Amino acid sequence: MTTEPDQKDGTSRSPVAVITGADSGIGRATAVRLARGGMDIGITWHSDEAGARGTADEVRNLGRRAALARLDLTELPDAAGVVDTLAAELGAIDVLVNNAGTGTSTPFLDIDPATLRSVVDVDLIGPFLCSQRAARRMISQGAGGRIVNITSVHEHQPRVGAAPYCAAKGGLGLLTQVMALELAEHGITVNAVAPGEIATPMTGQEDADVHAARRPGIPLGRPGDAREVAAVVAFLAGPDASYTTGASWAVDGGMLRMGPQAGSHLTSDAWRRP
Repeated sequence: MTTEPDQKDGTSRSPVAVITGADSGIGRATAVRLARGGMDIGITWHSDEAGARGTADEVRNLGRRAALARLDLTELPDAAGVVDTLAAELGAIDVLVNNAGTGTSTPFLDIDPATLRSVVDVDLIGPFLCSQRAARRMISQGAGGRIVNITSVHEHQPRVGAAPYCAAKGGLGLLTQVMALELAEHGITVNAVAPGEIATPMTGQEDADVHAARRPGIPLGRPGDAREVAAVVAFLAGPDASYTTGASWAVDGGMLRMGPQAGSHLTSDAWRRP
């Protein structure tokens, strides 16, 4: 987004983005990418405060402001107030990226209610409530805004052992569409970004060379880099996406065309030949 007018005194200000879970992985890459594009950044973290401070250092090294706050999305509804906290510190909010997430690898019949609740709170209810807070502020500011929800290829297709995660991400994908319809009149666009296998701490591949990893079942033959996801988020958060809303953008190397289980589990390239 471009520099926004200050509603109080007519001066200009830099746009502000709040990114949840920006201490590592996709969140950190997104924070740096948006800062490079001229945005001040609100950063949340859950357990890795040192990682969040590292992200803030990168943002500040790019000449942008950074503010930090801890966020535990299992502590709802109060936890969503972090959006207001960071927006107040930075003076506004123009972009919200709901990136914080969690998952489990447990058979459906073995999942206990506490695990189910935790995953759904973090991956669906939390983004819902954070988006409400952000949208209300964007409306009061009067200049529109952008909300980007980080979902997953499992927004679209299931995976064995990930029932709560798939349910939450599927719900977040449809929530994205409802939000897009309801917030359009206020100039707020809402889109989802659906990553496939990305080299992040969540997949045990932090700082991995994605071009050195072999993934026969993914058409592009490798995992993705967090910066490749951040590039799509940056587009959706910027002025070139002003007529783009209600869509889900897969960043998956073609995995969805294969089916996520095939994409990550095939061990040979035999499928490439008829």
